[in-house]
Amino acid sequence: MSRDLDQTDWRIVAELQRDGRLSYNQLGRRISMSSPAVAERVRRLEEAGVITGYQARIDPAEAGLPLTAFVQLRCALGRCLLKTTAADDFPEVTEVHKLGGGFCTMLKVRVASMLHLESLFERLGEHGEMDSHIVLSTQYEGRPVQPPPAEVHLAPRHPGWA
Repeated sequence: MSRDLDQTDWRIVAELQRDGRLSYNQLGRRISMSSPAVAERVRRLEEAGVITGYQARIDPAEAGLPLTAFVQLRCALGRCLLKTTAADDFPEVTEVHKLGGGFCTMLKVRVASMLHLESLFERLGEHGEMDSHIVLSTQYEGRPVQPPPAEVHLAPRHPGWA
């Protein structure tokens, strides 16, 4: 369920996106709140599903996975990747997005070499038609979630839409 965040919630979210290891004391100092008040706000954001976890950011190239590709799949009838395999079958896949349009799925994959990528394509190809895009460089990745522009909040809703 979505939740309307107030300005304080957004400040907490912004600081935690910058550094998820902040203590409540450090976080409180950054946003001018007491540790107990910050702890309560963070707990509510976690319970509401706004904050879904905390993790370390890893440089894939430094971890031995220098190649990134996006793979669009048009799965064959009865061979849908998402229904016939488990995540453990494809450890190279770091993101999965269901799509509308001509392809049903978009995968983000990270591999160690072109040979590794070729092997992955052969395994994925068993599920249907593929279109791949090898990433040459990434200019920006991992943009923090930010509040929507004010005009979005002020736009009138269509009477038939919730």
